[in-house]
Amino acid sequence: MSLTLYGLKNCDTCKKALKALEASGASVTFVDIRAEADLARKVPVWLAAAGAKVLLNTRSTTWRGLSETERAGDPEALLMAHPTLIKRPVIEQGSKIYVGWTKDTQAALL
Repeated sequence: MSLTLYGLKNCDTCKKALKALEASGASVTFVDIRAEADLARKVPVWLAAAGAKVLLNTRSTTWRGLSETERAGDPEALLMAHPTLIKRPVIEQGSKIYVGWTKDTQAALL
């Protein structure tokens, strides 16, 4: 199984997901959301697959630092301007998209 994991290098959840996926024998490519991801191409696909409520990390420090006007703006523009607002990890398996390292994601991929 070939997977692409989008996350941050210093994110503990991303590290945990990467380690578990590799231990299960999956071939995983790690892509740093801030430095390497083509967000202009990926964010619309992720939003269509998962929806803004799932993809937008409203518990993050970045979210708390935004004004109410910014929070009410277009989710796509917000995620592209602030990649750390993307809930991590985002895992692509072919055309399937998984957001977060939840029990459902683990059950589907491990």
